[in-house]
Amino acid sequence: MKKVAVFLLIALVASTMVFAQGAQEAKAKDSYDIVILVKSMGNGFFDACFKGSQEAAAELGNINTTYMGPVQTTAEGQIEIIETLIAQRVDGIAISANDADALIPVTKKAMAAGIKVISFDSGINEGGRIVDLVPSKEELIGRQQIQLAAELADYAGDVAVLSASAQATNQNAWISWMREEIKEADYANMNLVEVVYGDDAPDKSYREAVALMNKYPNLKVIICPTTVGLLATAQAVKDEGKSGVVEVTGLGLPSEMKGYILDGTVGQMALWNPIDLGYTSTYILESLITGKADGAVGTSFDAGRMGSVAVEEKGIAVMGTPFVFNAENIEEYAEIF
Repeated sequence: MKKVAVFLLIALVASTMVFAQGAQEAKAKDSYDIVILVKSMGNGFFDACFKGSQEAAAELGNINTTYMGPVQTTAEGQIEIIETLIAQRVDGIAISANDADALIPVTKKAMAAGIKVISFDSGINEGGRIVDLVPSKEELIGRQQIQLAAELADYAGDVAVLSASAQATNQNAWISWMREEIKEADYANMNLVEVVYGDDAPDKSYREAVALMNKYPNLKVIICPTTVGLLATAQAVKDEGKSGVVEVTGLGLPSEMKGYILDGTVGQMALWNPIDLGYTSTYILESLITGKADGAVGTSFDAGRMGSVAVEEKGIAVMGTPFVFNAENIEEYAEIF
C-alpha cells in the first residue's frame, strides 16, 4: 500500500508540474515582452522609433513593448540596462548601440539566456545580435535621389550635387549610384553637370550653391545628400530669388526643412523614417520570438505595412528606400525630429 501511495503521489506531483508548465507556456504564447533600447532618452528621433514600435505591437496583438535608454550616450549605460533585462527575462531587445563592439559580451549573455537580440539604426557587430536592421542601403539612397530630382524637374535639364566632403565614404557611394541611375533611358534629357563639396559647413555649402546657380544657367535641380548642405542650399536658392526655378532636394531633417518645404523652395526630400525603424524592429523581434523566422542569411521577415525585409550577408536586414517628405506630411514629422 505504501508503494502504491508513493507512486500516486509521484504521479500527482508530475501531473501538477506538467499542468503548471503548460500554463506558463500558454501564457508566454499569449504575450511577449520586448524592449526598445536606444542610445539615450530625450531624443525625438528615438521617441519616434518607439511610437513605431507601439504601432506594430497594436497590430500584432501579442507584444508588450517598453522604451528604455541610459541618461548619457554611453555603452556602459546600455550594458547596465541589458544586465537588468536579462534578470527580468524579457523576450526580446532591439538596440540602437552606443558602441558596436562593447555591447557584444552582454548581448551574447542575453542571447544565451534565450532573449532575442537585434540592433537597429546603429548596429552591433556580428556575434552580438541576430540581425542588424539598417534604414536603407547605398544603391536605394543614390538611385532615389535622382528619381526625386527628375520628378521636380519634369525629367529635363541640368542637375548638380552638393555633397559633404570629398572623403565622405557614404556620400561618395550614394553619388556613384546617382551616376548609374541617371544613365537610364528615363533620364535621357537630364545631365549631371557637377559634384561640389560643402564639407558639411553651412557657410561653404551656401557659397557652393550660389556658385552652381551662377555657373549653370540651365540648372534645374541641386541634390544635397547631406542635411547641412540641404539646409544651406535651400537658403541660398531662396536668397537668390530662384525658388521654383532651381529645385532643391536631398536628405534632410523635417524639423529643419519644414519652412522651405511649405514655401515651395524644397519640393520633396527623403530620409529614413524613425517610426518605420521602430515598427519594423518590433515585427522582426516578434517573428524571432515566436519562431516564424530565424534570421538566417537568405531568409526574410514579414514586416506588416513595410512588406518583406530580407536578411543579407553578415545578418544585415535592409528596411527599404528612404521615406519621402513633402508639403502633405512635413508638419506631422517636423514635430517628431
